[in-house]
Amino acid sequence: MSRIRAALRPESSLRRRLLAALLLATIASLVFASGAFADFLTPESGGSPNADEIDSLYKIILYIAIVVFVVVEGALLYSLVKFRAKKGRVAAQIHGNTRLEISWTVAAALILVVLSAVTFAKLGAIQDPPNGGANGLRLADGVLTASTTEPTPPNGRKLTICVTGRQYVWRYTYGVSCTSNGFGLPYSYQEMVVPANTTIVLDIQATDVIHSWWIPKLGGKMDAVPGYKNYTWFKAPRAGELYKGQCAELCGRGHADMTARVRVLAPGEYETWLTDQRQAIADANREVVELRRQLTADGIL
Repeated sequence: MSRIRAALRPESSLRRRLLAALLLATIASLVFASGAFADFLTPESGGSPNADEIDSLYKIILYIAIVVFVVVEGALLYSLVKFRAKKGRVAAQIHGNTRLEISWTVAAALILVVLSAVTFAKLGAIQDPPNGGANGLRLADGVLTASTTEPTPPNGRKLTICVTGRQYVWRYTYGVSCTSNGFGLPYSYQEMVVPANTTIVLDIQATDVIHSWWIPKLGGKMDAVPGYKNYTWFKAPRAGELYKGQCAELCGRGHADMTARVRVLAPGEYETWLTDQRQAIADANREVVELRRQLTADGIL
């Protein structure tokens, strides 16, 4: 029996090593996956002013939290070492320290006041879009809109794109809000194309279940809810960039395939792309009409 156990021991040891290697490989694939931790400890930034403000606010809160953590844990470790149990020693019976208790209560309240003040100071730059740049797309003068919740820059000049989430693809209709009739306007799927240095306002909706629009470098995520409109904005400063994201709400078995991309072009290139897209859609529509006519003539339809 002992010989059998000795013979099986190497195989058991090999199996444990393989399982350990598989576990480490799985953990590594999650840790080092693209975008798994954004900028590791902080949100991604650099693609839009609102994303930069979100990132800076997060860092301020993070740094304050680190200081609080170090102070509290340092005091705890110091107390554990300094006042550890010793043979023959009797612990002092302390029934509270009013001055100390008031001090840490006031300190905690002051920290919350500071965090609240900083958050509200930065909230406007996160929610309210700025004007487009001088070298951005030339847009018409601003007009009043019926929506009081749609973000609008001070001069009212913005490019509105209707973002529609459906299982399992994003559709973008250019130059119109989702409440308007976008018939005849250019559209695209999966990849949104925008001009650089231009204020882009996204009108977000869904047609079936809840989705969530999220391009980490362009700001926070925003839910797409059936029967409801949500809004967000961004302003990409540089042409030639490609930003990648994903639906961030579990929307069904094809959720993992519901990716999103934003490609940034120079304003002139964007207008050329828009014209080409209109033409491509018109050509495809004519082909479909001709195909339907032939199928009808052949008695297939």
